[in-house]
Amino acid sequence: MLKANLKSEQTDRLVRGLAALGLSPNGWTLLSLVPALAGLYALATSHLIAGLVLFIISGFIDMVDGAVARVTGQATVRGAFIDGVVDRYVEIMLYLGLMIYLGPGEFLGLARDIWFVLLVFGALMTTFTRAYADHRGVVKDPAEQKKMGGLLERGERLILLYAGMAAGVINSEWLMAAVAIVAVLANVTAVQRILFAVRTKKA
Repeated sequence: MLKANLKSEQTDRLVRGLAALGLSPNGWTLLSLVPALAGLYALATSHLIAGLVLFIISGFIDMVDGAVARVTGQATVRGAFIDGVVDRYVEIMLYLGLMIYLGPGEFLGLARDIWFVLLVFGALMTTFTRAYADHRGVVKDPAEQKKMGGLLERGERLILLYAGMAAGVINSEWLMAAVAIVAVLANVTAVQRILFAVRTKKA
């Protein structure tokens, strides 16, 4: 996972400095929505580089919340829940912004809108399968839940899309190719998790 808790002395010093600003971990989480909304607007108004920078800033703030919670001893289940929900909103804002930026057209014989539907579906199903496996008691053990992983989790999805956005400055088809790749791999990941859950549950 990209949101790993880095524990180097320099990182801790930086995080403590951010924590000294007085903003709670949940406050940092909600703050990540601001650059994401600005990034959505930037993409909707055809400013690809600005959109990329703003979503990267949103991702950085998203990493800060967990680190601040760790160093201040404020990590809570409610905070983790809020963080997960906000992550989904930010991700959907990115997809919506990219869809508006790229506009209508086709890629590999499919309408671009279909690729984005597949992208959203794959991303949501990847998250849903793990949550539902836990809800239904199919995969309850945290160690087993971590093994559900799969090819492309949220962090990897975003990295590929950000790389596509950078390449899209040269050629928008490269950005569309990144969207298509992530759409396919996200759905493959969801299927991997489904199969893992089915095979793990003992009759």
